[in-house]
Amino acid sequence: MAANSVAEQMVQVLRQAGVERVYGVVGDSLNPVVDAIRRTEEISWVHVRNEEAGAFAAAAEAELTGRLAVCAGSCGPGNTHLIQGLYDAQRSGLPVLALASHIPSAQIGSGFFQETHPERVFTDCSGFCEMVSTPAQLPRLLRTAVQHALGARGVSVLVFPGDVAALPAARPTGGGDFLTEHGTVLPPAAQLEALAEKLNTAEKVALFCGAGVRGAHAEVMELAGRLYTPVGHSLRGKEWIQYDNPYDVGMSGLLGYGACHEALHEADLVLLLGTDFPYDSFLPQARTVQIDHDPTRLGRRTPLELAVHGDVRATLRAVLPELVQRADRSFLDALLTKHCKALESVVGAYTRDIEHHLPIHPEFVASVLDEVAAEDAVFTVDTGMNNVWAARYLTPNGRRRVIGSFLHGSMANALPHAIGAQLAEPGRQVVSMSGDGGIGMLLGELLTVAKYRLPVKTVVFNNGALGMIKLEMLVSGYPESEIDNGAVDYAAIAEAAGVPGVRVTDPKRVREVLAEALGRPGPVLVDVVTDPNALSIPPHITAAQLKGFALAASRTVLSGGVGRMVDLARSNLRNIPRRP
Repeated sequence: MAANSVAEQMVQVLRQAGVERVYGVVGDSLNPVVDAIRRTEEISWVHVRNEEAGAFAAAAEAELTGRLAVCAGSCGPGNTHLIQGLYDAQRSGLPVLALASHIPSAQIGSGFFQETHPERVFTDCSGFCEMVSTPAQLPRLLRTAVQHALGARGVSVLVFPGDVAALPAARPTGGGDFLTEHGTVLPPAAQLEALAEKLNTAEKVALFCGAGVRGAHAEVMELAGRLYTPVGHSLRGKEWIQYDNPYDVGMSGLLGYGACHEALHEADLVLLLGTDFPYDSFLPQARTVQIDHDPTRLGRRTPLELAVHGDVRATLRAVLPELVQRADRSFLDALLTKHCKALESVVGAYTRDIEHHLPIHPEFVASVLDEVAAEDAVFTVDTGMNNVWAARYLTPNGRRRVIGSFLHGSMANALPHAIGAQLAEPGRQVVSMSGDGGIGMLLGELLTVAKYRLPVKTVVFNNGALGMIKLEMLVSGYPESEIDNGAVDYAAIAEAAGVPGVRVTDPKRVREVLAEALGRPGPVLVDVVTDPNALSIPPHITAAQLKGFALAASRTVLSGGVGRMVDLARSNLRNIPRRP
């Protein structure tokens, strides 16, 4: 079908790329594109309340499907609202295309109403950003933008003045294939030989896994079993490696738990698998080998004894035949014991007298949510203390997904992420673990949920405060200040927005209410009033941070339990062979 206008041609290319929806807020400079979408079958416009939410929603769709997702913003403020979500998508390596319309082309450079320079504004949060100034640039420039997003796994931005979008198309749209499946990177033979030598000669090896171990669970388990290595993970690696893992020693980092930190620092050799873990102070900064498909990540967090350029799965498959089976598992057994004790020592923080503890322990809420949620649920998690509760209490199984702003650390991501996830997978249970600070920031997206009757289940951990900021103040020695969000009834707000809402203040009702909410059709918001003093400390803190607590803390700081992962640790401990 021939395109009559540039806007129609753009929509045709999007359909060829498999795009089914565009998230955004309509505006005059976007009108030609919005109208072209209206007249095109199998693609729709999703009316969010803030373009930032549209970018987050597109990011979640891309995360779940692996396909291109699209958001749009009109000239000026509509563009700049996109930036937060685009930063998140770019840093997470997600194929997202942003359509950024511009002021009338004749007015560019004149200081016109709503004038910005989007071709400059978006350069830092994208890998591709170019402007269409004439119809003759299409469809090639849009195809290039799409392929760049898919090929480089990141954000592309196409800027176009609204009047150009309304002009007649200069060239036929034609067709074309977009590359969506990437090739596999296998290290050179010399790197594989050096890797095998290091793994065979080191007495105590520890593995630290990131999101790059996706699809390599079996190979990592075989490696750990061959060398009897403890296996730790980052937050983004948790969902891909912790399940069915008899070598698990927990997570390192600011949200960590268990014996992962000890494993990394007591090992003779640390093997980083598919992780660009940013918190270098938690790494030993020595005795380290790293495997990654992206060579630019090698060695940028810690000095390396060996850098290996390759996909984790392919690399491990190639090196495993060269590794000698260990007989001594004393290092692994010692770490499994430490891990189990570390978890058991804090489990009482959320299990002791729970039915009588007011306000409600957020750890308890997260552990119950983990138990009643579907086995293939998608959890979207707000930045802040909800990251902690998700990291410690949600149990991965190879089918569940956990999505958050784990690299950009933006607040308010959970609800818009849930919108994109639910639209991408309409038959799947989607749960937004929202903080009261996060949901308050993009509260208007409840209207989006209501408008489309999306069956998103929003669980608000309502502690009336910015909990993570409070913790940061405490460890730095500052008394808490300006973190109070107030006593807000989000269930009542949800009801007013057209979303059924339930407020929970009694811990005895938590399980019943969550189970009922997850089981009912349509959207629901559960507002759980939680303890603002329930904070979390990392598995390893410095003397300066301890001094900060001593200076600033006048309330109880709870380390928190780790839910069903305690059972996993106990199970792994039982797997240690009894010595005669």
